Amino acid sequence: MAVNKEKYQQIHEELRLLKITLVAVSKTKPIEDILELYDLGHRDFGENYVQELVEKAERLPNDIRWHFIGHLQSNKVKLITPFVYLIHGVDSLKLLKEIDKQAEKNKRLIDCLLQVHIAQEETKFGFDENELLTWGTGQFANVKIKGLMGMASLTENVNKVRTEFKHLKTIYDKLLTLTPQLSILSMGMSADYKIAIEEGSNMVRIGSLLFGERNYESK
Repeated sequence: MAVNKEKYQQIHEELRLLKITLVAVSKTKPIEDILELYDLGHRDFGENYVQELVEKAERLPNDIRWHFIGHLQSNKVKLITPFVYLIHGVDSLKLLKEIDKQAEKNKRLIDCLLQVHIAQEETKFGFDENELLTWGTGQFANVKIKGLMGMASLTENVNKVRTEFKHLKTIYDKLLTLTPQLSILSMGMSADYKIAIEEGSNMVRIGSLLFGERNYESK
């Protein structure tokens, strides 16, 4: 499926008016699809495979703001630190230390979001509320914590999803009193972004509504 330009324009305008950042999730999608949105003026794209992100970044315009949204392994941090715009899923202190180390080598200050475990699923990664409120956002010379990110449970139970997003917003507000420089609350994807916005999200990650379903055969 090609890019749904009409849907993109609709969502883009909706979010622009609300001052919410739209990250177009382009994982597994071809260069041509990304360029279609790029030509419409879009610059924020999200990828969750390190090698795929590196290959696309080499081939696409360098003013694209690349968001890494997947589960990042410490041994692959060095591959994206030279150019990544925002790392969404920082889910451990170990990973944060590695990003700081690689950022120093590249003489960069890298923006990150701390991933919070809000879903009732064992497959989700992230910090829990007590860890964050006890530790705060730490002090790293080459990493700037911009906010929090979370994913709700994969369920059709709207009330459950809303409760999880509401919980993350509560954590964000508490953390904001400790670290007032935070500015991003990233939650919401194609299936639940409207609920996420209602609960306070100011950054959403949308893929299938723009590009069609993910091409699993390519991975």
